[in-house]
Amino acid sequence: MKSLIVVGGGAAGFFCAINAARLNPQLRVTILEKQSKVLQKVKVSGGGRCNVTHQGKNLSELVKKYPRGKNFLKKTFAEFSNLDTIEWFQSRGVLLKTEIDGRIFPQSNTSQSIIDCLLHEASNYKVNLQLNTEVDCIHHNENKFSIYLKSQKHITADYLFLAPGGFAKTTQYHWIEKLGHNIETPVPSLFTFNIPDKNLHELMGLSVEDASVKIVGSKLQESGPVLITHWGLSGPAILRLSAWGARELNACNYHFSIQINWINQHENVLRENWNHIRSQQKTSTLGQKNPFGIQQRLWNYLIQFCGILPTTKWSELNAKEQNKLIHTLTAHTLEVKGKTTFKEEFVTCGGINLNEITPSTCESKFIKGLYFGGEILNVDGITGGFNFQHAWTSGFLAAKSIATNSIA
Repeated sequence: MKSLIVVGGGAAGFFCAINAARLNPQLRVTILEKQSKVLQKVKVSGGGRCNVTHQGKNLSELVKKYPRGKNFLKKTFAEFSNLDTIEWFQSRGVLLKTEIDGRIFPQSNTSQSIIDCLLHEASNYKVNLQLNTEVDCIHHNENKFSIYLKSQKHITADYLFLAPGGFAKTTQYHWIEKLGHNIETPVPSLFTFNIPDKNLHELMGLSVEDASVKIVGSKLQESGPVLITHWGLSGPAILRLSAWGARELNACNYHFSIQINWINQHENVLRENWNHIRSQQKTSTLGQKNPFGIQQRLWNYLIQFCGILPTTKWSELNAKEQNKLIHTLTAHTLEVKGKTTFKEEFVTCGGINLNEITPSTCESKFIKGLYFGGEILNVDGITGGFNFQHAWTSGFLAAKSIATNSIA
């Protein structure tokens, strides 16, 4: 009987294991997980709801959501797409729903629906699960893999699927590099910006639904919701910037400047409309309700930043104050000094060089029977279900190849 060892009990690992076991019932499948629990990222993602995937039939648009791996994913998604993921879960009784921004979640609004489905499939197809089992090194010879564990034990397998997740340091990939694969240096992706401005911190919890954020001195710019936190800025626009700028921001040690357009309106357009806005507000003080639809606490922070007293009437604004306010609304410059990992949504930019992997099967080009999936590959997406989609796809393609080869 042929055997498959899956290293990693996350989304990619489980999807490979259960589909391989399903497609070839004669295959002996074992998952090795170094932690005491499996599917932990699935459990906590999306605020505990699990953002399974993202909607859309156009794969060329879908792959644009991945800062790294786009060309590789064009080929893998052609074999198993987001639509296939939706069908796979729904055919197993997990009803899904699409939210207005395209993210897809279980109708139950709990990640447990996804976890229960995967665990049920694993049990149904007799997948063996070993917890608290960490791999120390792997040897390959004569078409067999010897997996040596930290516990001093070792097991053998005909096929090996590596999906241990991303690692923060290059040294953590040493046991994979020994198999002959090259590693693209890992750096963090999906993180929030630390901004040492105590006045800004007092606005923690406040969000702006449609802001634009630009990293000064670069072409990096994103629009969307921005959330003010007790350490700086977060929210979808910030997280997307962190993903696209992962290597660039790492290179400057996370010390850089950003410009925020709080009203997502071009400065020149605001200047053209300013006299009209001012005439409408002329009898009011600036501390009263603002005309831009932003929350009053943020407005008060911005006029204070400009050195304008809230008791100042709109008609009394001098040219200097007016220019500074217009510029601050549309290009507020803040200094970023450091980052904070975005809860459990953290992913790694970097991993196995994609030129060394066959996209249609996710098999190593160097070692027959060795497969990779999920975050260990140099693929990462922005938030919105994209990283899970890569996990499902890579897991499924490897499973299909392993099942086919093991039957033959």
